[in-house]
Amino acid sequence: MADRILIIVLAIALFLISLPKILRLLGFHPDYKRKDYNFEDRKALIITTSHDTLTKSGKPTGVYASEMTVPYYEFKKNGLEVELASINGGKIPIEPFSLKWPLKTEADQKFLNDQDFLNKAENSIPIHEINIDDYDLIFLAGGWGAAYDLGQSEELGQKITEAYSQNKIIGAVCHGPLGLLKAVDENGNALVKDKKITAVTDKQIKELRITETPYHPETELKKAGANFKSNNRLFDTLANNIEVDENIITGQNQNAAGETAQIMMKSLSEKPDS
Repeated sequence: MADRILIIVLAIALFLISLPKILRLLGFHPDYKRKDYNFEDRKALIITTSHDTLTKSGKPTGVYASEMTVPYYEFKKNGLEVELASINGGKIPIEPFSLKWPLKTEADQKFLNDQDFLNKAENSIPIHEINIDDYDLIFLAGGWGAAYDLGQSEELGQKITEAYSQNKIIGAVCHGPLGLLKAVDENGNALVKDKKITAVTDKQIKELRITETPYHPETELKKAGANFKSNNRLFDTLANNIEVDENIITGQNQNAAGETAQIMMKSLSEKPDS
């Protein structure tokens, strides 16, 4: 009997230890092709939510950690100076469960031990103080908090409009593409109109049972005229997709954060002025 209990305990322990790897094999934060660049004297800006609470349940929320940390380290590895901004500035709220096992990534753990990055996340730049001229890459991170402020911010819409008009490389993942909604093109049309855009799906939102947020990216982007694209799986949390339309690069959810950053850097390297 004791031997049987020991075997069961060991089997459970082995499963728990292996769970992050199992999730990765199933599609959660999958591996992707990387290329090294040298972007000295170039700058990237990561923009996040400032909203920290799911209003109906009262549960804490914010940016999904890896949608901020993974792009941050991708950009840093390739010589870019990286700054953080949020809608209101100051401390960036982070979705608590995204920093817990088994969802926490290597980039998340690195962030928790990186005083410079921690300081930036405590003192993010308010969006109204951002000068788009200073940046080569603009990345909109997601998370449930973004459903409350990215798509509603006129100031963010103005900044993204400026970035698009200057042919800056714009990236966004998960709920991050909501930050494109208030932007317009050179003709005054909605920036996302007729563009291939992806973001977190309505299906994934229902699967995770967090439907109380005011903006659902798939619904809102379609309303704005986007040519919405997505990949669906049994569980969309394990799906992945990236769309490129002109200088706008969008990823379906947290699984696309690193690869989206890589594609943004590839686009930057191919610009005539690079």
